[in-house]
Amino acid sequence: MCFSHPASFILMCAATRKRQAARVVCLDEQDRILLIEAHDPANPAKPDWWEIPGGGLDWNEPTVDCARRELYEEAGIVEADMGPVIWTQSVQFMFAGMHFDQDEYIHVARCKGGEIKPQALEMFEAMAFKSARWWPLQELLEADVYTLPHRLKEFLPPIVRGELPPEPLDITEPNPPW
Repeated sequence: MCFSHPASFILMCAATRKRQAARVVCLDEQDRILLIEAHDPANPAKPDWWEIPGGGLDWNEPTVDCARRELYEEAGIVEADMGPVIWTQSVQFMFAGMHFDQDEYIHVARCKGGEIKPQALEMFEAMAFKSARWWPLQELLEADVYTLPHRLKEFLPPIVRGELPPEPLDITEPNPPW
């Protein structure tokens, strides 16, 4: 069942998109994390959030390749030392009028940092994208902002210190804030 959102031209559908996705905790040479500020173009009442780059896997695409592709598409980063999957999570959310049921594989990567220049945003990503920046860990921990993953602030400090888990940790939020 689909319907038009009264405040926008976006077509909204009740069907769930079940998919796998890859994300990346990208740290620069100063141990800052890359986060993208976004909002939901179909729901102006939903608060803005800061998220790590990522998106759905293409058919037969390994998670590491998806993470690398998303890092390029969403931030313009070509050269990054892509590491292992450090976290996994299962999430359900509404975005752009669509319901997603998503299993995520979250890699860690290191890069030089620098200017963030999105290269290939999909239509809804382009509508949702507000800004992007490199966050120092302490500033992020003290900031009153929503993050995706929801538990990013809880699990990020050891990663910044270079303490990677021997096996991916499930960071699924049992009661997400929204």
